[in-house]
Amino acid sequence: MTPSSVKPVKVGNKMIGPAAPCFVIAEIGINHNGDMAIAKKLIDAAVSCGCDAVKFQKRTVDVVYTKEELARPRENPFGATNGDLKRGLEFSEKQYKEIDAYCKEKKILWTASCWDEGSVDFMEKFAPPFYKIASASLTDDKLLAHHKKTGRPVILSTGMSTLEQIDHAVEVLGKENLVVLHCTSTYPSKLEELNLNVIPVLAARYGIPIGYSGHEVGLSPSFAAAVLGACVIERHITLDRAMWGSDQAASIEPQGFERLVRDIRVWETVRGDGVKRVYDSEKPIIEKLRRVK
Repeated sequence: MTPSSVKPVKVGNKMIGPAAPCFVIAEIGINHNGDMAIAKKLIDAAVSCGCDAVKFQKRTVDVVYTKEELARPRENPFGATNGDLKRGLEFSEKQYKEIDAYCKEKKILWTASCWDEGSVDFMEKFAPPFYKIASASLTDDKLLAHHKKTGRPVILSTGMSTLEQIDHAVEVLGKENLVVLHCTSTYPSKLEELNLNVIPVLAARYGIPIGYSGHEVGLSPSFAAAVLGACVIERHITLDRAMWGSDQAASIEPQGFERLVRDIRVWETVRGDGVKRVYDSEKPIIEKLRRVK
């Protein structure tokens, strides 16, 4: 399977595939800390950095978590239990309408990782250009099938999953309009556990666009993933890595995100087409420097 034979996936007004520019997702996730003002600042940062899309997380808290888990003591800005935290981080329908309007105003695509079927139904109100399925949901056949019923493109992360488990998920979802992301699901990830050479392995195995969802500290592994052929790069974005929140330390601040996008775009320019040629700009140098022509 050659890159030219891989069918691209259309998401909104963008294409994802080996022949298209790398599709960059800034995952806001829960880094907004339940604050709409922070969410909008993160959207602004993603736009300023040149990202193609932002992504949130959507859960029906009482479905995703057990009563015991929600009752577990956990001091947080919203209360004293894990349930207080999870509910505090969930935006309402009114707030998502505000996000939808803001992203349209800023001309950036947006979507969410839905952790349950009800959340998919909720997101359908906004006609997202694609869905992102988190690594934790890869083995949830019912949730995968529910995403597939929408007919929308799906981007699937593969952290903490075996090849056999990924094979099964791909079978459930079907290869049409599917993008698979290599991923290591630790926050932050150890460099020696990123295993970026899996990217071309997945590309050869499935013959569909392959990307990378990174949780490492730093920028160079995500850039290297693009060099290895990742058609999508997804990283968490934060205003400040020192902010409160479980995902902030594995996120990139705006100035770093801007550098990452810049370097990916430079790579797309310099990689060329692999055909060795003599450029017109070199011909005067030939005349000047080459003794034997």
